[in-house]
Amino acid sequence: MPHISLTASDGHTLGAYRADPEGAPRGGIVVIQEIFGVNSHIRSICDRLAADGYAAIAPALFDRTERDFESGYSPEEIEKARSFIAEPDFDAFLRDTDAARAALADTGKVGIVGFCLGGSVAFAAATRLDGFSAAVGFYGGRIAGMADEKPRIPTQLHYGAEDHGIPMSNVDTVREKRPDVEIFVYEGAGHGFNCDARPSYHPEAAKTAWARTMDFFAEHLG
Repeated sequence: MPHISLTASDGHTLGAYRADPEGAPRGGIVVIQEIFGVNSHIRSICDRLAADGYAAIAPALFDRTERDFESGYSPEEIEKARSFIAEPDFDAFLRDTDAARAALADTGKVGIVGFCLGGSVAFAAATRLDGFSAAVGFYGGRIAGMADEKPRIPTQLHYGAEDHGIPMSNVDTVREKRPDVEIFVYEGAGHGFNCDARPSYHPEAAKTAWARTMDFFAEHLG
């Protein structure tokens, strides 16, 4: 079943969406949500990964606050979604992320990809958690604040040059502090450029960034 339950190390149970390939998986990938929950876009990411041969799980990181929260992208929905990260508990996010990783441990090497909030969580996982083999983050605004931490695994980051929430000075900080991380910036693309349900969707940037992501996982996961 696509909707599953996970248990974190502190005993918290959370929901998740899982997609599996038709044959034996070439590895596993944890997919970390934006502030909009495990919504149709995040589920579609899992489905795309499964179509490419990976088992994918997206844990519901906001279940600690509100069960089964998912949102669209209207101004009102965005405002409510932002309330979940007024005081983000990254330790809790990482416990829930690690529960998803553990559920994929029998699929081979495990990677992580995250978007927006999830991009920052993916970077934190790369620096603080064991058991992952590669990490990819899309437009994670909080990465610059964690950039003194060294990733334990190959890490790749994607940003939009026109992202009004993540100025290029933020990206420059990450570049300066983390020369060991592969960073791509997409001209003309704004925040959320990978999401085809958002007005900021940028087809060319999304296509290129996704191709780079899949090549990166193929290299480091199989």
